[in-house]
Amino acid sequence: MIQAARKEDGPEVMPLMHSAIGSIACSLAGVDGEEEAMGILASFYEEEGNRISYRNVIVDKREGKVAGILISYGGDDAEALDRPFIERIERESGRTGYAITQETRPGEYYLDSVAVHEDFQGQGIAKALMAAFEVKAAEEGYDRVTLIVEEYNDRAYALYVKMGYLEDGVLEVSGHLYKRMVKQISL
Repeated sequence: MIQAARKEDGPEVMPLMHSAIGSIACSLAGVDGEEEAMGILASFYEEEGNRISYRNVIVDKREGKVAGILISYGGDDAEALDRPFIERIERESGRTGYAITQETRPGEYYLDSVAVHEDFQGQGIAKALMAAFEVKAAEEGYDRVTLIVEEYNDRAYALYVKMGYLEDGVLEVSGHLYKRMVKQISL
């Protein structure tokens, strides 16, 4: 059943988030090690006002477990949602001028991450989460949804194309190239 995530879902959400974002976790946390990064991001998940807050996550629960996750937010809010990460990095490391690549643009509703637990793959969970994401975007007043997909992720790319997403350029994030994809939706 698809529903809003809760703070208590963090231990099940975080491994799925990590499987979706990989090395981007290090960029968000401002550290080199993915394990350390995920520990930092787990704290952010429990807070509000950042891109990976539980408030921006929907989950599909099956058999009492989180079977899949999707993180999304409005492009109009992207800069503000990344500010807590930048402030933490500057505070903890003393680095200034740290920047996080903006993956979305104002006027777009952005699918940040989607992942399905390996025990539940092949059951249409990703498609159901994406459909819920598009409904949420329309409810929020957006008529354009976007996402990025790593250039070599042919399986995900094929799903997005099948769901009506079109390529809209290439973006480099955390040293990796991603295809940017967009879809117009009805309000």
